[in-house]
Amino acid sequence: MTKLADKVSVSHVAPAVSIEEAELLALEAQYCSHGDTVHYTNPPKMFERCDGSYMFDAQERPYLDLQMWYSAVNFGYRNPRLDAAVRRQLDRLPQVASQYLHREKIELAAILARDAEKKFGSKGRVHFNVGGSQSIEDSLKLVRNFKKGKSLMFAFEGGYHGRTLGASAITSSYRYRRRYGHFGDRAQFIPFPYVFRGPKGMSKEEYGEMCVAQFARLFESEYNGVWDPKVGEAEYAAFYVEPLQGTGGYIVPPKNFFKDLKKVLDQHGILLVVDEIQMGFYRTGKLWSIEHFGVNPDVLVFGKAITNGLNPLAGLWAREELINPTIFPPGSTHSTFNANPMGTGVALEAMKMMAETDYEAMVMEKGAYFLDGLKDLQKRHKIVGDVDGLGLALRVEICEPHDSFTPSKALVDRMVDEAFKADLKVGGQSYGLVLDIGGYYKNVITLAPSLHITMAEIDLALNLLDQLFTRVSKS
Repeated sequence: MTKLADKVSVSHVAPAVSIEEAELLALEAQYCSHGDTVHYTNPPKMFERCDGSYMFDAQERPYLDLQMWYSAVNFGYRNPRLDAAVRRQLDRLPQVASQYLHREKIELAAILARDAEKKFGSKGRVHFNVGGSQSIEDSLKLVRNFKKGKSLMFAFEGGYHGRTLGASAITSSYRYRRRYGHFGDRAQFIPFPYVFRGPKGMSKEEYGEMCVAQFARLFESEYNGVWDPKVGEAEYAAFYVEPLQGTGGYIVPPKNFFKDLKKVLDQHGILLVVDEIQMGFYRTGKLWSIEHFGVNPDVLVFGKAITNGLNPLAGLWAREELINPTIFPPGSTHSTFNANPMGTGVALEAMKMMAETDYEAMVMEKGAYFLDGLKDLQKRHKIVGDVDGLGLALRVEICEPHDSFTPSKALVDRMVDEAFKADLKVGGQSYGLVLDIGGYYKNVITLAPSLHITMAEIDLALNLLDQLFTRVSKS
């Protein structure tokens, strides 16, 4: 394998922003909507190319990417096999109107549906769209249709399901709704077992049991407002969950939490909708992260990594009772590009690749190794309050050093700025880091490296994080 140092020549005196970049940024400031992006740094960072686990700027400086486009590029930048699939599709059938069929859509849906039937014990069907938020919207239509128009949903505090109008109504952050008013019913948000900030003296499982008991209390009496015991009917149609909270900070729940929650839902006829948009496709060591918790969803929504970020494609799987053509007929929901052949073509190749490679063993081994390294960093840096993870979905919660608990967004913001300077040195080579920030207090570094990251690159990541923690602690 060619060493990174052989690929690039890094200039330590290169300006942070070139003249050309400055001109582009001026145009961006004048002509681009800022509503579809978040500028984490000033000036905003620009990249020129990518390869494997790295991004490169105009000066050819390498940045080890530990977030991979919010977990959309699970299989590494410029993955040769998936890139080749895009070229084949482009040469054969890149476009077709969605009222017609094409092979890739049918084969991909069959693979996903058969896998779900085997794992979840229910026959079902797959419905495609172009993005995670759009597929969440489709799932809301599916649920409301099946539940005879019931529009109320449960969701978790800290949960994130998208920023379209329907998806933002079941996302717990008010800031995504504030400017637009309410076009539908906002979800009732239920506490998620965020163990690091939970009651002291409780084990992880005990805290999970307490959260479920608090939720179950809503059904004890009609006066709790969600249940009519005389007819045995809930006012709520479904509970939307992320098995691991994504934007909420990669929080890993107790092992039995979802089993206990599902019992309450089943007792009261409430559907379980699982959002796998960020955690699907082996991010946690399973195709679907819900597999770790032993429950069967009624609806499962997926997106992001199914095409390795090469083409917009997302979708949902639902049990036959909810989605068969007699109850959800043609035209129930539609998008011009919903099952586009460029997306389904590369996704089909990605599914074949996942079937041929033991991603579960690979991801769990790398994840355990990475987590052990993070735990070592925690012992040596007081600003690291908590580390946790499942597979290669890992979290580092940054706190004030005086108590290793008080959230410190300021330290995290400083880390992002320092990481983009690309002056962290290992073995004579200078590197930058691409980090993503999440959590309830925006103080959590959420790590979602390429599933193909090497052990040497994990060691590099730990070394760079070590330097970064030291630098911001001193400053």
